[in-house]
Amino acid sequence: MRGLNCELQELDFIDLISERHVQLRSIIEKLWNDTSDIYISISEWYIMARVYKKRPTISYVTKHVDISRQATHKFIKSLESKGLVIISSLENNKKDRCIQLTKLGEECYEENKSLKANLEKKVIDKIGYEKFQVLNDILKLDWGL
Repeated sequence: MRGLNCELQELDFIDLISERHVQLRSIIEKLWNDTSDIYISISEWYIMARVYKKRPTISYVTKHVDISRQATHKFIKSLESKGLVIISSLENNKKDRCIQLTKLGEECYEENKSLKANLEKKVIDKIGYEKFQVLNDILKLDWGL
């Protein structure tokens, strides 16, 4: 074994999951950015995933992404400037605001979802459906942490 596979053999469980996560996210980000005129960072995708088909408050999104409050607001502003989200006021709350994907934002999210499905298929083709399903099931289990 050479290259990345050799390096992966030396990692412990936590670092191995982290390395695979970074690898997959990097591939998806590159696939998107090679085919789209709209650059969307990994953090922006993460926020879009929390907003897709919903209309949460910005404070809800901020609490449910693993990004600092300040950075989350910066990413939301960036998404808004790209025309991917709309920020609106709540009728009964002057302080908090809602965020939702625009039509363009939903289209981008769905195209990216398709890219992820294609990458998932490549992984299945390489390791086999049964192993993929076992891995997927294990990741969904309550690990009691």
